[in-house]
Amino acid sequence: MDAATDTATDAAEDSAPDTAAFPESPEFPEFPRQLARTRRFSLGVPRQFTVSPDGRRVLFLRTGGGSDPVSRLWLREEDGAERVLAEPPGPRSARDGVPEEERFLRERAREQAEGVVAYATDPGMRIAAFALGGALWVVRTDGGAPFAVRTPGPVVGPRPSPDGRSVAYVTAGALHVVDLEGNDRLLAAPEGPEVTYGLPDYVAAESGRLRGFWWAPDGTALLAARVDTSQVQRWYIADPANPHLPPRSVPYPAAGTPNADVSLHVLSLEERRTAVEVGWDRAAFEYLAGAHWDAHGPLVTVQSRDQRTVRVLAADPASGATRLLHEQRDAAWVEPMPGTPARTASGALVHAEERDGTRELRIGAEVRTPPGLQVREVLAVEGERVLFTASDEPTETHVWSYEPGDGCVRLSEGPGLHTAAAGGGTVVLDSRTPGGHRTTVLRGGRPHQRPAPRADGDGIGSLAEEPAVTPRPAFLSLGDRGLRSALYLPSWYEPGSGKLPVLLDPYGGPAMQVVVRARTWFSCVSQWFAEQGFAVLVADGRGTPGRGPDWEKAVRGDALGPALEDQVEALHAAADRFRDLDLARVGIRGWSYGGYLAAGAVLRRPDVFHAAVAGAAPADPWLYETHWKERYLGHPDEEPENYERSSLIADAPRLSRPLLLVHGLADDNVVVAHSLRLSAALLAAGRPHSVLPLPGISHLVAREDVTENLLLFQINFLRKSLGIESHLNTGAPPSVQID
Repeated sequence: MDAATDTATDAAEDSAPDTAAFPESPEFPEFPRQLARTRRFSLGVPRQFTVSPDGRRVLFLRTGGGSDPVSRLWLREEDGAERVLAEPPGPRSARDGVPEEERFLRERAREQAEGVVAYATDPGMRIAAFALGGALWVVRTDGGAPFAVRTPGPVVGPRPSPDGRSVAYVTAGALHVVDLEGNDRLLAAPEGPEVTYGLPDYVAAESGRLRGFWWAPDGTALLAARVDTSQVQRWYIADPANPHLPPRSVPYPAAGTPNADVSLHVLSLEERRTAVEVGWDRAAFEYLAGAHWDAHGPLVTVQSRDQRTVRVLAADPASGATRLLHEQRDAAWVEPMPGTPARTASGALVHAEERDGTRELRIGAEVRTPPGLQVREVLAVEGERVLFTASDEPTETHVWSYEPGDGCVRLSEGPGLHTAAAGGGTVVLDSRTPGGHRTTVLRGGRPHQRPAPRADGDGIGSLAEEPAVTPRPAFLSLGDRGLRSALYLPSWYEPGSGKLPVLLDPYGGPAMQVVVRARTWFSCVSQWFAEQGFAVLVADGRGTPGRGPDWEKAVRGDALGPALEDQVEALHAAADRFRDLDLARVGIRGWSYGGYLAAGAVLRRPDVFHAAVAGAAPADPWLYETHWKERYLGHPDEEPENYERSSLIADAPRLSRPLLLVHGLADDNVVVAHSLRLSAALLAAGRPHSVLPLPGISHLVAREDVTENLLLFQINFLRKSLGIESHLNTGAPPSVQID
């Protein structure tokens, strides 16, 4: 047993007769409603921290409580006092009038709150700007009420100028600058209906770059992305439940099809100067992975379409000419580092490099992190100091600081997922721990002088509700690969009292971990399923982050095979260790990639898995977007065998186990065509299955009634499919059976 395994792993070491009866279990019937009401326990949690340059004040967002969906902008003073700086002025303004471009960005960010959900400040944190219902609002952080600034159209993505006297924003695809008195100026207007300035394209937004423009440090110009989607195919997202509504047109670059044409332009605020295009070989480097403008000038990261080459370029804002600062190549793909490109005050480039199985931090030409420490994100660069997150144990992420003379110092303590914001020597640690959310303000000094939190509570309080279910994971390292796993057993279960049916509850794929030493909404859901009478096993296999580039890239060319092998290995290793796991009754559930993995499990390994719930499963790789799918499978014209290998459609005739397909009809990330094509193939092959369509639901299930009842629907389906007597009386309708 892994030395890190906690005492809950002792729960079921000995076998017991299969006929032993289960005791009546507390099933926590209030939990599904609580999960929905709290928006997955995200409401009331402080987030999006900004620290003032003197380190004395902190801005952040937080809703008014654990079931209050309206987010507000807060200020924490040096003495720890918190006050609301800005909130929606009326009960409807939090929801109404949000422009379509803003809705798009909120969906990409998986935003679940309303009201003030994003803001930006000038470098001095004198003002904060935000959009409410399409209107531009500004508030001074030293006092005074928020005030609206007149604009000619709905506002998206406002960002104050470095001097805090004006705000740049996008409306109707045009980039504007307006001063605080409402004097507005158009900087760049789209040349056609399929062109925008200052907004990210679809690929960029799904990859995490939600910005499309950057101020020059002196405030005399902006660096702006121009996006032309005229060559991108149009997909149409309809609402079958409301046939009177027209379909929504989405420029969706599916694998193998043209991407948006993205260019960068320097837009001067001086009347006589014309726009300057930043030059690079856009035919060879289609993706704008990142941009920044610091005291040394514009900095740009570009990526080739096959993602095997990434270049960091320095740009001359006067001519647009670029010079190469750094190039990285990889036979699989190069993973751009969040928070880069960046430079220190002396001009040293901050970037990531992959070597000997480690993603390391480099500052200039020097490696600054030890072997085996996997760098995750650059958080801040202050002078020569670099703040970043990294993992030496995959289930934990810690905040580290590098500074000349001090080297690398870990700032966060205790198990959890830690991140941070910094300014003026102050670090705000934002921590998800096994006990819940915690925010700690560390003041003053150099990394090795870190003070302990004061007795009066040197932190920012969370107003989130405590979950009705307390996760009790047993953390395991399973199989020959040391698969990081968590086993959840019912709180009422007594070892030896009977065999427990097993439910695998993974994501299991690229870019997301679920086996972490922190209390998350995901771990609460896994425990709730355990309380319904399951042994719930969650495993992070090959492709998941935190274990280095070799682990992540082991899925290149096969999106399903290695991940499914790892789930099977984890299941069998767990059953060898805990003999009360019933391998004759094994279900699997998941959403997005997890849904794909669940469907693939019953299609390809019916000898192991006996029922599956597959939510929003990307079953047909040709239907997914270029950047994500081509990273793992290559271009479909060049490596079609990878797409054939990873598609579930051809596996339809193999289905012999109960399968429930769930999909939101408004999903513009994994469109419902994935599930419909799989269902059609299953029907054509005469394979019975169930389909649950969710009208009006996107990739993020945010509606409270759907969130609550979807959990109940799933547990009923799994119980029925695995022949388990249900303790629940949910009133959920039967699944829609397609014979």
